[in-house]
Amino acid sequence: MIRSMTAFSRQESSGDWGELTLELRSVNHRYLDISLRLPEELRQLEPGLREQISQKLARGKLECNVRFNKANMAQNEFTINKELAGHLAKASREVDALLYSPSPINSLDVLHWPGVLEYARQDMTPVHNALITTLDVALDDLIANREREGDKLKQLIEQRSDAIRAEIAQVQKILPDITSKWREKLTTRLQELKVEVDETRLAQEMAMMAQKMDVEEELDRILTHLDEIKAVLASDEPVGRRLDFLMQELHREANTLGSKSIDKASTKSSVELKVLIEQAREQVQNIE
Repeated sequence: MIRSMTAFSRQESSGDWGELTLELRSVNHRYLDISLRLPEELRQLEPGLREQISQKLARGKLECNVRFNKANMAQNEFTINKELAGHLAKASREVDALLYSPSPINSLDVLHWPGVLEYARQDMTPVHNALITTLDVALDDLIANREREGDKLKQLIEQRSDAIRAEIAQVQKILPDITSKWREKLTTRLQELKVEVDETRLAQEMAMMAQKMDVEEELDRILTHLDEIKAVLASDEPVGRRLDFLMQELHREANTLGSKSIDKASTKSSVELKVLIEQAREQVQNIE
């Protein structure tokens, strides 16, 4: 199944412990590049989450943003550190005795002192389990979105491949005519110039020129690459890098075809091939 590298997923989870919101966003990248944004309470899970992602994705720049809201009960549960509050009250009285006009300290001032209010520590185990489960759901959803987009990319590449095959068939059809016309044109030109020509030498030169113009090998290699592309598109493994390599090979053969061209029709076909290959290559850049 062909997968695109561009996709998005948003999942939520809630319970007595609070609410989790997780967003995954992926775009093109040569390798798998994971960026995690976690609240401090969940930071310790980062290595495991990275491993969880790596087991399901092979390529792409992935951003994972997690937001966590504690349940109100957990936010409001606290105790008073009476020992610390007593020390503060005693210290306040001692300071008051040193001041000419002391200001009274009230209970709210004491409560605002760091450490006087001790909030109950929430059991994070249910939150950790919920995050792992939510990430798994989000990854499955992201992959499903990638596959739907990948199917579209596959169809576009297949269309370009079919168009390339059609162009190759057209070139193969006109090649004999191009060679024949070139021979006639050269012979006519020599006759017009009324130049005495060594027939043996002429035959050798024409044979060498015909060999230089021969593009059958290039055309055969292009067709072979197209067959390989077809096989790769049917694979269940990540194929983006393999397809990118094949596009480079197709472009190289199209360049060679253009450099050997001596006819407007074959030159036009070479340009058309490059356009089609580049269009396919643009789609390949987004495949995992």
